[in-house]
Amino acid sequence: MLGDGAQLRSARRWYGRPVGAGLPHVDDWHAWSPYELAPKLRDLEVPWAIAAGWAIELHVGGEPREHEDLELAIARTSFPVLRAALPELEWYGVGDGLVTPIDEASDELHQTWGLDRSAGCWRLDVFREPWEGDTWVCRRDPALRRPVAEAIEHTRDGIPYLAPELVLLFKAKHAREKDQADLARALPLLEPARRQWLGDALRLVHPGHEWIALVEGA
Repeated sequence: MLGDGAQLRSARRWYGRPVGAGLPHVDDWHAWSPYELAPKLRDLEVPWAIAAGWAIELHVGGEPREHEDLELAIARTSFPVLRAALPELEWYGVGDGLVTPIDEASDELHQTWGLDRSAGCWRLDVFREPWEGDTWVCRRDPALRRPVAEAIEHTRDGIPYLAPELVLLFKAKHAREKDQADLARALPLLEPARRQWLGDALRLVHPGHEWIALVEGA
């Protein structure tokens, strides 16, 4: 059982340690794959999309690299619908080194982890995004917008995922080894219009970023 609210609110900053009463360690992930998650959300009537590294995999195809987790993007206002569709999960807001029950978490947090209590592991990392109706809005800079129908693409078997240029914009912030690898795989497949959008977006959100020259020179 989870500890009481006071215990949870006083969960320690993790830094490699357990996060608090009754919760798995932050590294205790056994994430679903997109192919396991998609059937669970087949009847969801709001837009959602696989995000981050798995979105690049779905766009590029081929043998996937190793993934520690699975990220999903959805409008913040649509999160209750997703929550109802996955009753096997408990939800926690993640940020500032703390993991907090979603109903107690700050509205400022966008990262949201789904805990499978029966398996004792985290299954899904949901990004609650500032999308507005049918418009995708970038949480890094709300000046970046496009129709949700253009921001979300689909695999041949119907799995929705964020367009690769949007994913790469988010990956540019940290540009870790895995992000660099995803850029190297996806960039040669981006059409000129996608590269132009990504280059312009990087100049807006990350002026002077080293990826700008790579994107514009591709």
